[in-house]
Amino acid sequence: MAFSRRYFFYGTLLAGAIPSAGFGSAVSLKSLGYKSPNEKLNFAAIGSGGQGASNISAAAPTENIVALCDVDDARAARTFERFPNAPRYKDFRKMLDKEGKNIDAVIVATPDHMHALAAVWSMERGKHVYVQKPLVRTIWEARQLRAAATKYKVATQMGNQGYSNEGTRQCAEMVWRGDIGNVTEVHAWSDRPLWPQGLTEIPKPDPVPPTLDWDLWLGVAASRPFTAGGKTEPDRFGGYFYQPFNWRGFYDFGCGALGDMACHILGAPNMALHLSHRQVVGVECEKIDGPSSFMFPKASVIRFDFAPYQDMPALKVYWHDGLKESPKIAGVPEGEWIGDLPSLPRAAGAAPRPFGRQPGDFTFHSPGDVFDLNLWKEMKASTQPLRFPTPDGSLFIGDKGMLTTGTYGEETRLIPTSKMEDFHMPPPTLTRSPGHMRDFIRAAKGGDPACSNFDIAAPFVEWMLLGVIALRHKGKLTYDPAKMQITNNKEANALLKPQYRKGWEMPAIKS
Repeated sequence: MAFSRRYFFYGTLLAGAIPSAGFGSAVSLKSLGYKSPNEKLNFAAIGSGGQGASNISAAAPTENIVALCDVDDARAARTFERFPNAPRYKDFRKMLDKEGKNIDAVIVATPDHMHALAAVWSMERGKHVYVQKPLVRTIWEARQLRAAATKYKVATQMGNQGYSNEGTRQCAEMVWRGDIGNVTEVHAWSDRPLWPQGLTEIPKPDPVPPTLDWDLWLGVAASRPFTAGGKTEPDRFGGYFYQPFNWRGFYDFGCGALGDMACHILGAPNMALHLSHRQVVGVECEKIDGPSSFMFPKASVIRFDFAPYQDMPALKVYWHDGLKESPKIAGVPEGEWIGDLPSLPRAAGAAPRPFGRQPGDFTFHSPGDVFDLNLWKEMKASTQPLRFPTPDGSLFIGDKGMLTTGTYGEETRLIPTSKMEDFHMPPPTLTRSPGHMRDFIRAAKGGDPACSNFDIAAPFVEWMLLGVIALRHKGKLTYDPAKMQITNNKEANALLKPQYRKGWEMPAIKS
């Protein structure tokens, strides 16, 4: 098979011109006094329930968990029980001040509005940071985190696990080899929000639960009364009104469906098509369902227009959320599965898959899975009912063909999938990841920068957050990255930087 010029150019760019672990501009960290690979890191966590508990579990098998922080004792109870010797705090500032000498790395897994301040406080004290996606809530904060990482010379990683997947790298290598030609359009989609959005009224105040420090939960956000929305028990998504999960839907606390899933689903397009290096020509919300004055909508379609880059042509990227099934996209054959693949009933007596997302006797394709042609044929031929996942995925449209990926860049394949019969994946030009948390731990111990370190994550998040702003304003937005300015809408431009509550300010950081 012939190889395109871009295959060699981009393969060389990412596999040789930068550190061997790929994707970063920082030099090796070994000269900065980091730990030996055989020494354990001492981890602290800011946010110890929910996603924080998952991140802690990823670090715990090989490293030490030495301090835990959460504003809600009930939310973090299981983690506290699991690590009874780790001191517990509700205020991360107190934890860092008192336990700082014993901490090497910090996991930040709070609601989005608190990511930036918690991460900067940690980096100022020389701590490596693993920060959950979407990294931050505003573009100014993304630049602050990148500047802080450079200034304090710490290892960093954003928690978009798909960036470490084999399928994400396969996708990039297929595009660079020219397997689908020049890509001019990408669609990415999600069933999110799973939490309430598009509400128009805020319920009356309720008493604050005794396990929750509401003022610390608000942190940088403007003060307001706590409300459980009249609920005495959490809804089916685990939330009352604002917390512990529904905060994602509020302008002041989260970034909506786009912020929740774009760092995963758009990871493969960002890597393969170098979106972080391109000029964003314009961003526009083309469709909106259920607008609100204080929340993100129930569903939306956003279009990002990107300028050409190197020998890649101009590109349109469409984001669809609030879906109940995968979108109908022109050119995709009827009956073709795009995005996440369904699951088969598991054979009687077969061992369960270790990473199953869904309960019951069904196989599941874990986020690290590569496409399996034989399994796909078995699913197509099955007379038993398949279990279809919630709709998430991406589709690349080139002038010579199409390819699709799952939620986390997994199961990358050509469309129609029958083309995979005699297809051979490109030889790898990108260094493979040992796993997302392991990638970070390696960097924190002196290895090459992690694959989604802030030199990579901050520019990715910057263009994505323009879509979050576009959801709140009609018409096409134009953006000047050199000035960090939305040039045609003053109200939208004001959303590039947050307003911090008095006593919670974060000063600008100059590297």
